[in-house]
Amino acid sequence: ESGLTVSRVDPLFAGLRENVAPLVKAVVERGQRPDMRFVENNAWKQPGQEALSQAVSECIGFDFEAGRRDASTHPFCGGPNPDDVRWTTRYNESDPFGSLYGSMHETGHGLYEQGRPRNLDFQPAGHANGLGVHESQSRLWENQVGRSQEFCEWVLPLWQESFPDNMQGVTAEDLWRAVNLVEPSLIRVEADEATYNLHIMIRYEVEKRLIGGDIEVDDLPDVWDDMYEEFLGIRAPNRTLGVLQDVHWSMGAFGYFPTYTLGNLYSAQLLAKAREDLPDHDEQIRRGEFEPLLAWMRENVHKRGSILEPAALIEEATGSPPSPDAFVEYLRDKVERLYGVTA
Repeated sequence: ESGLTVSRVDPLFAGLRENVAPLVKAVVERGQRPDMRFVENNAWKQPGQEALSQAVSECIGFDFEAGRRDASTHPFCGGPNPDDVRWTTRYNESDPFGSLYGSMHETGHGLYEQGRPRNLDFQPAGHANGLGVHESQSRLWENQVGRSQEFCEWVLPLWQESFPDNMQGVTAEDLWRAVNLVEPSLIRVEADEATYNLHIMIRYEVEKRLIGGDIEVDDLPDVWDDMYEEFLGIRAPNRTLGVLQDVHWSMGAFGYFPTYTLGNLYSAQLLAKAREDLPDHDEQIRRGEFEPLLAWMRENVHKRGSILEPAALIEEATGSPPSPDAFVEYLRDKVERLYGVTA
């Protein structure tokens, strides 16, 4: 992430941690869980998941004349240029949400790639602008749009079309509550929207201590487990579910994890500004009209390529430097509506 330093990340993460950790704790202490029986008591056949993912990706705006969808062990998006953008998702017949939201995440990456400035093809300035900005586009569609109540109202008929038996009697509110389950877990890639950034902050703090010489490699398992207990109230039963669950450090990707959280912060800040410019945004999402939001992102993010550093791009697009405030406000509002708790 060009221009990213510890001095820039620390204040962002401090503000996030101070607000999100108490919010998660309040939800856990409330002990309230949405009714997940319609999810857990049904088999979700792969063809239905494929049809749903394809339909949603097309409706959001992904151009399948300039790309394609496939299956893989882990979702990803790639391609040589905006005319050939490919993304994948995975399917689990006991969990229908993984494929849909994996698809929406990768569709967000794909939309960014398809929207890059064509007058800057094959030039560095025409490339996507850093991992944090890229992640903002995937998180925007996966979470801030895809897990919104308005989106759930729009997408319910597509769920019913793909899974007519499983979705009998399921309302849009049932779906909205189910896809927004808040529950501390050990695995980062399976974490919910509220707890995900705590996983990232743990890794960031561990990295800083390791590189700063405060801990040794042999200390990692215990430091990891202690921080998980502190932030999420859980401990890993083994190292596979603990410190060894990610590939990043083994391949030398230190300093990578913060870009995931930056993506969450950027996406909330961008959407807050887009809402100011699109006063009918919520109703547009409820009607399945995604083009206005996509056009806003095209104009303010995609077409700007890598002309500016990521932080400067966010400030240009929103009028303010990167901040955790918009994300905290968004998460507080959602958790209060879902669980009736504040922190």
